[in-house]
Formats: sequence, structure tokens, C-alpha cells
Amino acid sequence: MLARVANNLFWMGRYIERSEHIARYMNVNYFSSLDAPNQVSQNRQFVLRSMLFMVGAPEQDPNKILKEEDVLFKIGLDPNFEFSILNNVKQARENANSARDLISTELYEAINKFYHFVLKYPKEIFVKSGLYDFTINVSEMSAILRGKIRGTLLHDSIYAIILMGVNIERATQVTRMINTKYNDALLTQGNHDIMFSKSAEWATLLKCAESYDMMRRFYKKTPTSISTLEFLILNPNCPRSVMNALNQVYKNVKILNPEKRYNKNSTAFLIGRVRAEYQYKYIEEIEQDIKSFIENILKSLDDISNKINEEFFNY
Repeated sequence: MLARVANNLFWMGRYIERSEHIARYMNVNYFSSLDAPNQVSQNRQFVLRSMLFMVGAPEQDPNKILKEEDVLFKIGLDPNFEFSILNNVKQARENANSARDLISTELYEAINKFYHFVLKYPKEIFVKSGLYDFTINVSEMSAILRGKIRGTLLHDSIYAIILMGVNIERATQVTRMINTKYNDALLTQGNHDIMFSKSAEWATLLKCAESYDMMRRFYKKTPTSISTLEFLILNPNCPRSVMNALNQVYKNVKILNPEKRYNKNSTAFLIGRVRAEYQYKYIEEIEQDIKSFIENILKSLDDISNKINEEFFNY
């Protein structure tokens, strides 16, 4: 397999995962605000700013009144905004085109169908009344694509490369969600410290990561800042956690480089170091300085992605 084609497969996985997380964040954040327990969380300007913050385009002017239709269009269907769902799906399809002969017909057709759904979705309907329908369809089609990847491809190096992309992006997006909701919880707490740990934003964060029900089942109590962060960062059995994603990346990189000898310059060594750092961490250490954790894990994920590119995709 050409290094260029392997790179296409890696980024195909990343773009599919990214589009799903952005769509789910838009859906949950928007509709959970309708019955939020405080006025700040119900404020539409607060919700729109949260969406922009999550996709990496925060509004810097605190006095600017955001127009809902403009924000939804920008994140969902704007062809000129790099991180819009439309552009992510378009990039996923373009990368699939470049590796057409290595993936199954069923997977390619599902990606093609996904692309045409997003491309042809009426912009006027989306910004007025189509947010729920659009985002639910994006989430469901992304799940179908993961099923096609798992169910129609040989579980070999091609499969491993795609899953590495999927899991690095999952860890990145979940970390971005944590960062955004941490910021939202600070904004809604007022002057009462106790409200921060028990903010409704933690429950919203879990729903954004499709982990609310399992977190309640695991802890058997209402989400707090510490239990939510522990579940989404350190719990290796939560499929959306950062720790689980790192474990999956490590498992798949060993398929590409199965040699046992010690090599501190390898991607596997770097991923192992990052895994070890969080495998034996107490959540209290992270909660003391969440901002530093977020910066560190995003840098680590970026370093891993660059190392993968250097070792396997350099052409």
C-alpha cells in the first residue's frame, strides 16, 4: 500500500468521526438548553457561543449579538468554513475516492450516500427547522459507516489505519467537548463554587458523548464534575473515553509495527508513554487543573498524529 493512500484512509476515518461529534454536539447542546435549570444555560446566545467554541471558532466579541441562522449554517453547511459538517463529509469522501480500490463497495457507497445527503440538504430548512433531522441523520449515517468498516473490511493493516484515525479523532473531539463544557460550567456557576461541581452542563456533556446512561449505571448517582471527567477521561471501558481511544490506537499501531524490540523513536513507544501517564492517574489530579490537562492531552494527540504521519505516511 502506498504511504499516500494510507494517509487518505487515516484521514477518512478522522473526518467521519469529526462530523459525527460536531453534529451530536449541536443537537444535544441546542435542545438540552430548552429545559435547562438556569437562565444562563437557556440563553440562546450562550448556546450559540458554546457551539462556536467547540468547533474552534469562538466569538471574541462578548457584546456581539449572534444570529442563530448564521451560526447554524456556518457549523453545518457552510462550504467556506473549514470545520463545517459539510466540509468534513466532503473530505471523508475525497479521501475514500483516493483509496477506492482498498475499501469495500458497501463502505464506499455508504460514504457516497452520506455525502450527497449533506450536500443536498436544503439550507433554508436546516437553519429554520431542520437542525434535529439533519444532526440525527449525520449521527446515524456515521454509525452505519463504522458498521461497514467493521463488517465489510478485512481486519488487517487497512482496517487498523482507519481505526487509528477514528480513535485519535474521537479522543480529540471528546477532549474539545470537555473543554467547552468546562468553560460553560464556569460561566453558569455565578459566585457559588458548589454549583460548578453540580452544574447541569456535566449531564449535557455526557449526552454529547452518548455516555449519560452508562455513566448513571456505573456510578448510580447524578453526574458531578469529578465523576463525569473520570468517566470520559480515565475509564477504559467507556467507548467514548480518552483512555479507551488511546488503548485502541495502541492496539492498532501494533498491527502496523508488530516488532517487539525497544525503540523509543517509534509511534508505539510514544502512544505507550501517553497511555501510561493517564492509566494510573487520579481524577482529582486532573480536576485541580483541567485547563492544563486539556492542553496537554490535545498536544499529546497532535504529537501522536504527527508521529504516525512521520513513521507510516511519509512520502
